[in-house]
Amino acid sequence: MPRLRVFIGKGGVGKTTVSAAYAVQLALRHRRESVLLISTDPAHSLADVFQQAMGAAPVAIRLGRGPQANLRAWQVDADAEFGKFLGKHRASLLALLEAGSVFSRAELDPLLDSVLTGMTEIGALLAISDALGGGKYDHIVVDTAPFGHTLRLFGLPESFERFVDFLEVAASRDQVLAAHFGGRAAASHAETLAKWRGLARGVETALVGEAQLLLVTSPEKFALNESRRAAAALRRQSARLRVSAVVLNRAIASAGGCESCCKRRAATRRAAAVLRRDFPAAEFFTGEDRGFPVFGAEGLAAFGKHVFGRTPMRWRPRSPKAVRLGFAREEWPQIVTPLSLVTGKGGVGKTTVAAALGVRTRAKAKQANVEICSVDPAPSLDDVFAAEVTNEPRAVLGDAKFKASEMDAEAIFREWATGVEREINAALTTEVKGVHVDLSFERRLFRLLMESVPPGLDEILAVLRISGMIETTGKMGSGSKRAIIDMAPTGHALELLRTPERIARWTRLFLKTLASHRTLALARDAGAKVAPLGKAARELLGVLRDSGQASVFVVLLPELLPDRETERLLAEIRRMELPLRSIFVNRVLVAEAKGCGRCQGARRWQMETLSRMRKRSPETDLYAIRNFPDEIFGRAALHRFTSELWRVT
Repeated sequence: MPRLRVFIGKGGVGKTTVSAAYAVQLALRHRRESVLLISTDPAHSLADVFQQAMGAAPVAIRLGRGPQANLRAWQVDADAEFGKFLGKHRASLLALLEAGSVFSRAELDPLLDSVLTGMTEIGALLAISDALGGGKYDHIVVDTAPFGHTLRLFGLPESFERFVDFLEVAASRDQVLAAHFGGRAAASHAETLAKWRGLARGVETALVGEAQLLLVTSPEKFALNESRRAAAALRRQSARLRVSAVVLNRAIASAGGCESCCKRRAATRRAAAVLRRDFPAAEFFTGEDRGFPVFGAEGLAAFGKHVFGRTPMRWRPRSPKAVRLGFAREEWPQIVTPLSLVTGKGGVGKTTVAAALGVRTRAKAKQANVEICSVDPAPSLDDVFAAEVTNEPRAVLGDAKFKASEMDAEAIFREWATGVEREINAALTTEVKGVHVDLSFERRLFRLLMESVPPGLDEILAVLRISGMIETTGKMGSGSKRAIIDMAPTGHALELLRTPERIARWTRLFLKTLASHRTLALARDAGAKVAPLGKAARELLGVLRDSGQASVFVVLLPELLPDRETERLLAEIRRMELPLRSIFVNRVLVAEAKGCGRCQGARRWQMETLSRMRKRSPETDLYAIRNFPDEIFGRAALHRFTSELWRVT
């Protein structure tokens, strides 16, 4: 069995760079052993960090000019991996579903092709299973998606096995009927189900029981808070999930001669103390921020030696040419549409910008009701507002007309499942012409289905949550409601934006399938529940594409890797014809950084990044948010944050 290392962390802390540097170091130290670096984040950036094109299969990474280490990198295409699984097991899956439902194989077949949501984690699970069982690699290093979806990945093997339990019981329906009423039972599906159960248990053993977890974080308070919450969630999920190493990245070891660097050095010391206290058994590493990006095999090798070999960083890239940009003072924009989506790579200040837009709107539109909701499974609105934020909207910053909530997808699902179970129990407790009908099989089947939390739950429920928020907005006016959605990081935000169209397509097919069984009460009930879902998805699609109803705001950092990820995000937003309103570039060194070599170097890279962004999106408002030495949380800090803004000219 290959040795498995899994890098976890909040978006924006440099997880991809650190995991890639670790894989390079591993390959250089063990030249006779094979190393595979896998990215399970749908917003892949391995190709960016290696400066090398990558496809849907593992590609060789060239390390220098000498004898080559055996390193391969793989940006997992989740849909392709699920497609391969479906192609291989389609006949078995159709047979199982046909045996366990009222639908025929011909009715079920098109539903399988209408992929709904949740393929990201399923694809990642299948890719890891393939790599573990292929016998090709001695070491596997996994660069995961940001925390919320990483937690979902770790729980997926158990959910998948529960779904196999459901299929096993469903497939035994004809055996139950044969035992009660006579007749012939269909062929057993035991071999197929055992194979799928083995797949789930194999990955669970590797991920939960044997993998080394390496936590990457940065000194910022938000990153530390999220890291500690995620580590606690992992321990709740399984006592075997323990962090074996911690990497404090973007650290400042020595002051660079400016206020910002002095405060970052103090934050680094505090963060190191907190991490050593909270993870006493974990090995501790530090990655220093030298004011320039790390990329390419040579840079990654040097960075890996610096972090994991605890040596000074000896490499630096060639500095870009000096770029001069203009910065014109602007007022913060306010929200002018019923729905606004704030999206971007994790760790770029997306939640802070979403909160700031809400603060600015309340300041300018005194009668407006503003509600901000985070649909990120690892939310941080509570950090920004310095107040408890729950699934239910509640007032923040002492303002009754400004409410915030953080969607708890699993809690919503459990509440919904409990209500549906009550309805089904009532429907299944019946007598026919005075004779009691035993429907315990159906109850058991439903309970098993509800115990298997479906993949894509976050995206589906987010669509319903957003639809519910915009139902009451109506036409814009002085007292209208304005909804702001703090999205998940890029990859899963795009999954959410694609979900309404997928739901609309799937519900049309499913309702068409149910139509031929409309004489059955259960089919009529199912149709009554599915139809509103399709209607909500279609209405949300219409709102999202209407510039008078919706606005999309994109947030990024002026850095090499976030810039390239944002470029792909913007291309997808335009392809989906969504109304892009503004681009916010956060933590910009607007003024010359005199007397600080680190900040002077960082500013040169920032200006080059801003110049590229300006050229690529000339028609979109491009705003620069000044780098604040202190973190932004609470009422005073948010008002200070919104007191200045700069248009890039």
